[in-house]
Amino acid sequence: MKNVAIIGASGFAGAEVMRLCAGHPEFEVVFASGDSQAGTAVGDLYPSLAAAYPNMTLEPWESVPSGLDIVFVALPHGASQTIIPKLDASHIIDLGADFRLDDPALYPTWYGHAHTAPEMLDDFVFGMPELFRASIVGAGAVAVPGCYVTTATLTLAPLLKAGLMEATGLIVDAASGVSGAGRAAKPATSFSTVDENFTAYGLLTHRHTPEMQMALSRHTGAEVELLFTPHLAPMNRGVLATCYARPTGEETTEQLLEAMADAYQDEPFIVVSESIPSTKATLGSNSVHLTVRRDDRTGWIVAIGALDNLVKGAAGQAIQCANLATGIDEPAGLAVAGVYP
Repeated sequence: MKNVAIIGASGFAGAEVMRLCAGHPEFEVVFASGDSQAGTAVGDLYPSLAAAYPNMTLEPWESVPSGLDIVFVALPHGASQTIIPKLDASHIIDLGADFRLDDPALYPTWYGHAHTAPEMLDDFVFGMPELFRASIVGAGAVAVPGCYVTTATLTLAPLLKAGLMEATGLIVDAASGVSGAGRAAKPATSFSTVDENFTAYGLLTHRHTPEMQMALSRHTGAEVELLFTPHLAPMNRGVLATCYARPTGEETTEQLLEAMADAYQDEPFIVVSESIPSTKATLGSNSVHLTVRRDDRTGWIVAIGALDNLVKGAAGQAIQCANLATGIDEPAGLAVAGVYP
């Protein structure tokens, strides 16, 4: 068994890591922190976890033991870079944004502050197994990409890699459930604001934009440029990304689907089909559902992806990366089937 600590377990992503670890055959959670809820029993904060962790209490992160096998860090952006340098573990899996970008100069522009540990950026590999598996195997430090980035990147990557669409002029319109905004109460995510509402936010400045461009450029070798517009949808979980691109050739919908399916034929968590993806179909699973069409009338390619933002978009992908980093079977502890209805 691998001894696991979770820093930020009081948040939605951290609690989801705890849920998945409870069903993992090789991971045992021995420590969980949540500074804002320190002293609170896990089962009191999240009754859904009461049976799995009947005697566990959230602690301050400073009391995390040293010498653990894995530490999952699930903190808001800006927090990980001050805490991770102080951790002692064989493998650190960061669910936050602090070590995803490889250029420290991007942080002031997109996150509003300079990186406090730029010397550590090269220590982290980008945790998207379907595209960068080789670098994650055995890695000591993994930066897990965000939910929007995972959805859009996996949707676009195979067609860009095959040279079937232009690498510039890409458009990503994506919607996320409210849990993507975190557990903390905010006016913009209160029930009265979100219910029966659908709104865009982060226009032209959302911090996942450079992350998408970096991941796609690294995978394809092309200089990728895209316009990303996120939206908040009145649902708990899920991300749906609708991506638009100009084709480079005359490939039909059938040929584009075949290229996408071929690229992911050996991936246990990716489903490619003619069916239009839906967030509900991925609920609770680590799966991504994808499709693509070519519109002969306008000449555009439309590619769509859906996933559960707290599983494949956060905690599930973190578990997937931890499995690879520690030599465990990659799908261990992760569901391929969603919960329905």
